[in-house]
Parts: sequence; C-alpha cells; structure tokens
Amino acid sequence: MPTPPARVLALRAAGTALVVELTEPVPRVLHWGADLGPLPDADAAALALTADQAVLNNALDVPRRLTVWPTEADGWSGTPAQEGHAAGGAAAPGPVLTGSTHEESAAGGGEIVLSFTDAATGLDTELTYRLEPSGVLAAFATLTRRADAGPEPYDLARVTTLLPLPGRATELLDFTGKWSRERVPQRRPLGHGSHVREARRGKPGADSPYLLAAGVPGFGFRSGEVWGVHVAWSGDQRYLAERLPEGAGVHGGVLGGGELLRPGEIRLAPGDTYRTPVCHFAWSGAGLDGLADRFHALLRARPGHPHTPRPVVLNSWEAVYFDHDLDRLRRLADRAAEVGVERFVLDDGWFTGRRADTAGLGDWYVDPAVWPDGLGPLADHVRALGMDFGLWFEPEMVNPDSELARAHPDWILGPARGRGPTSRNQYVLDIAHPDAWAYLLERIDTLVGEYGIGYLKWDHNRDLHEAVHGPGDRPAGHAQVDALYRLLDTLRARHPGLEIESCASGGARIDLGILARTDRVWTSDCIDPVERQAIQRWTGQLLPPELMGSHVGAAESHTTRRVAAASFRLVTSLFGHPGIEQDLTACEPAELALITAWTALYRELRPLLHGGRQVRADLPDEAVLLHGAVAPDASAALYCWARTATSADGQSGRVPLPGLDPDTAYRVRIRTEPGLPSLHQNAGPAWFTAALEGWVPLPGAVAVHAGLPMPTLNPGQALLVEVRAA
Repeated sequence: MPTPPARVLALRAAGTALVVELTEPVPRVLHWGADLGPLPDADAAALALTADQAVLNNALDVPRRLTVWPTEADGWSGTPAQEGHAAGGAAAPGPVLTGSTHEESAAGGGEIVLSFTDAATGLDTELTYRLEPSGVLAAFATLTRRADAGPEPYDLARVTTLLPLPGRATELLDFTGKWSRERVPQRRPLGHGSHVREARRGKPGADSPYLLAAGVPGFGFRSGEVWGVHVAWSGDQRYLAERLPEGAGVHGGVLGGGELLRPGEIRLAPGDTYRTPVCHFAWSGAGLDGLADRFHALLRARPGHPHTPRPVVLNSWEAVYFDHDLDRLRRLADRAAEVGVERFVLDDGWFTGRRADTAGLGDWYVDPAVWPDGLGPLADHVRALGMDFGLWFEPEMVNPDSELARAHPDWILGPARGRGPTSRNQYVLDIAHPDAWAYLLERIDTLVGEYGIGYLKWDHNRDLHEAVHGPGDRPAGHAQVDALYRLLDTLRARHPGLEIESCASGGARIDLGILARTDRVWTSDCIDPVERQAIQRWTGQLLPPELMGSHVGAAESHTTRRVAAASFRLVTSLFGHPGIEQDLTACEPAELALITAWTALYRELRPLLHGGRQVRADLPDEAVLLHGAVAPDASAALYCWARTATSADGQSGRVPLPGLDPDTAYRVRIRTEPGLPSLHQNAGPAWFTAALEGWVPLPGAVAVHAGLPMPTLNPGQALLVEVRAA
C-alpha cells in the first residue's frame, strides 16, 4: 500500500482548482487548471501518488519535485523563487515550512497561506494563494528579515512567483507595442529554456507583456486550453515561461512573474519586510475569451469597481489643445450637453505658464493670465448644464522650465553626477520625497475641493531612466510606485466620490495594480478606429470595456492622419467607455445629429455593453473582425462586424455568432443610428437587407453552428448587429 499523503489542500471556483500538498520541507502544487471535483482521501492519495516523476539517469537520486518556492535545494535548475545575498553570503535559500492555513469560501475559492523560515538567509516568508470566485488565482508573498539574523541587510535581487504548466502548453502569447499602437500580440513556441519579458521603464510601458499566456498549440479566442499570468504592479516587471529538459517535477514547465528589482533596491535590514506584487493566474478550457471572462468577472466583483453607468465623456484636448479661452470652452460645453455628453474634462493647459508642453509642468496653480477668475466659471457652467467636471494632471513629472524645478531641484530623480536628457521636455519628480509627496497631495486635494472636481485624468508621459535619488544614487523605482499608490489612496479616502483615469502617454500604464486605485484607463492616445479596433480587442483580454476609454475624434486622426468614416469611428468607440475628442463647435448639423443619435444609442445599450461577456470570433481573414458583448444569460447581444483592409476573398461566407445559445430562438436587426457602412457589393445578403428594415427571426442553432453570410464592407467600415431572444 502506498504511504498516505501529507495533508492535501484544495481551492475550487468557477471550474478551476488549485491543489497543494503539504510535503516537507516545502509544499508542492499537485494541480492547477481544470477543476478535479471534490477530492476525498482516496482521490487525494491517487493525485499525490501520480505527482512524482521517474528518477532519470545522471540526475538526482530522488524524484525531482517542483515546490511552491523552488530553489536549488529541491534540485530545481530553473529560475528560483528567490535570489539575493547578505554581504555576499546567505546565497543558498533553504526555506522550511512552519505552518499553514486553509480557508474555503462559500462563494467559491478561498485562501491557502504557507509560512516558512530560512536559517540560511534569516528570512521568514509567508506565501498566499487566494482563489477568487471568478477562478482567478492571486499569489503573493511577504519576506521579513528576522531581528536575530545579524546586522547586515539581506539584498533581495528577485522574487518570482511560479506555478506549474503541463507539458501540452507549448505555445506562448504575450504583447508588445509602441506609443499609439499598444498591445500588439505576438506568438511563439515554448521550447527548452526561458522566455523572459522585462519592463524597465518605471511603468509597464507601451510594449508591456500585459498578460503572458501559455496554451495548447493553436489556441484561439474560442477554443483551446490556456494558462495565463498578469503582474499587478505599475513599475518595472518581469514575466517568465520556462521549460527544462527534465521537466518541472511531474509538470512540463513553469509560468510566473514578479517585480523587476534594480541592484540594491530592496535591502532588508532586521525587521524589514518586502511584499511582492500580486501575480494573477488564470486557466481557461475555452480559449482566450474564457480567460478574459475570468479577469472581467474578477474586476467587476471588486468593491471599488464603477457601479454607476459610465458617462459619455468629452475631453478638451483634441478640441482646443493649449488654446484655453473661457468663452470658447463654454461654447464647447454647450454643444457637448446638446449632443448628450455627461462629463466634461478640461485637459492640459490650465496651470501656471502652460502655453506649450515645454514649461509649467509641476506648477499646479490655476494660471491667472488665462483664468483670471479661476476655473470656477467654467466648472459652474459645466455643472449647470448637467455634466460632471473633470481636470487633467500629470503629477509625477516636471518641466525644467518651471518654478517647482527651480525651487526644488532635489525633488527631481536623477544621478548625482547630473541628469540625462529630457523626454517630452520632462524629468521625473521624486514623489517618494516626503516634501514632494506632500506638495502634490496639498495641490490636488485643494483644487479638487475648491472646484468640486469629480474626475481626474492622471497622466504619465515619459519613461523613468536613471531613476535614482540621493547622493548615493539609490534605485527609486519601487519607492516611486509605492508613493504613487499612497497618493492615490489618500486622495480617494479624502474624496470618496472622486473618479480617476490612468493615462500614460495613452496605454503605457495598464495593470491591475493601478486599476485597484483608478476607475478607467486611457487605452491609447490613438483614436484612429482602424488602430483602435486592434488595440481595444487585445486590451479587452484583461479589462472589461467599461474600464477602457474609447473616444470619437475628428474625421482625420490626430495621430495617424488617416481619414475615417463617421460611422466607423462611432461604432468602434461604442465598445469601450465612449467619449468625444473633437471640437464639436466646428461640426456641421448633420454630424451633430449623428453624434446625438450615437450617445442615445450608447445609453440604451450601456447595460449590455458593460455587463455582458466579451466575445471575439476566430476568423481566417485577418482583415475582418467580429466581436461583441453577450448578456450573461445569452438573451441579448451586440456585435461589431468590421473591415480594416481589403482581402483576396470576395466573400466572408457564413460567420457564426459567438456566445449565443443554440437552443434559443432569436431575432436580429442592424442598428443604423451611427450611420451605415460603405459596402463593397451591389447587394447585401438577403437577411442583411431585411434586418436593415426591422427584426428578422434567427434560430440559435443557425446563429451558432451555421452562421450568417456577412456583407462585404469596404475597408475602414463597420456595422452593428443586434440580437435579442424572441
């Protein structure tokens, strides 16, 4: 008879499970992925019995095991969970389990906490696994230098949170990008060795890995097993997928991540503690959309998630840029209210000396030369029209040409030998400096209170290079993020109704760490709808649409100079948190009527768009896209059918509508409020022609299994297909 296993702990939620065995000296993960169901003692014993691999030739004399805190002490030759030293020693971690707790939640999931001590490094570690009802697993650790460990600090080089991958997960997906083209997907096989992505910009960056997914070959939006990890940290990051020839215990490889620490950044003196960022892990048996479902459910379940309808926004940037004039802005606000805008945001240009992006940043006082009576007249006018008033800030940056920089050069990050070149005419303010932090809090707090500001657009327009401070040039990236979080938390505590948008040259700081403190992100500075179709499609892999700022601009894009049809711009913007980024006072009456109809359509469909499941179709032609929002009970859906370029194929053929119930009788129609697309055909499919006039019956089996022949659009066109249960 096999020896009964040590205690086996399981967390289960939403069709996924984590199973941990309390082996000595360090526990191991027996399983992470599809739910195995209840595990009575006999089943737990079988799972443990099958968790040891063979003893290989020229290898350890015992089966290798991948523990929850893998190190060379386990015979693990891959990336260890912990790296560091104390005065050049204590470089071989040897944690030993000292305790554990296991708590299951009635709503699904629960928490496992494992405690370790390490005589070699003088560290006590607590590792927490928290499975949410969504099926997303949060993992994080705290490391504390014991008081009796000796006087020298422990220099922590890296902590990597790792979970096992099965051998069948051999294809990787992560992201790259640049300004105005964020979250570009890239795929590659996972071979032997390490796939490592590092963010060294002081923020995740426009080229952020964003989400590292490993899956079975060919996984798509709607099919295939996928395992993913996201690092919820708004600074330097590190993502990892790794396979060794001998495997990872009985598993095929590992997936993980953590904060990228600079040398000497975290030095744990006796009594000091470091807490890792939360790494969010998720498994899906239904492709990338299944993974997105889990993350969207996680975010929507947060106590701080926006629960009021997301208002239509007008941001003044592309309407007036730095040309701030009260009368002009009042006219813009009047026109915004007429077309259905619910929130008016005054962007860059309102503070002292700010007539261009070369000066004034950091001097957060209303410029009396432009606003002799302050912002009150505009804010009061906006609220009298029934709209919220919002204001733009960039608190973490400073222009050299500013009173702040001249008065407090020691508040600017950079080496003692002298700072390097500016970027966008900016340096980085050391917000971890207590006086700089207090200055920002006082200024923002005062302005929010004085003008009744309900919304902040919080920008961050450059990377952090040589982010060190003090005469010793100590690394400052971790402290910068910690100070940012404390600043946001304090402002939210003082102003509970305040909403904050995270912007970083567009979408260069989008992570679940910043979203724990903000209400939406500015998805990209590019609102060209051709680019936005792709950017929003992949941003939605992590974020639900109500968190993604998605605005309509003028016909000619500010960033690409591409000219796009009004209907394409309006339809694209619907699938996010919509807004307007153009000068409405320059619009013709026909365009204003179209925008007014569009805002009304958004308010009608807002519950579906911001409460439904995101679905994306796997199509053979990359020039066309089908995506949408489907009600949780599949009783309603809104789809976008879009074409971004021409194709060799003249017809798309039957295209199944994802997410519907094949056993439900539906009806379908085309929503024409945003305008109709230009068609590359003499006549549309019969159902399409009929659906332009009203509802058309559609059996669920036809929609799901057979699909609809879609009209052939010209490039740069889109249409809306609405489906309702009959």
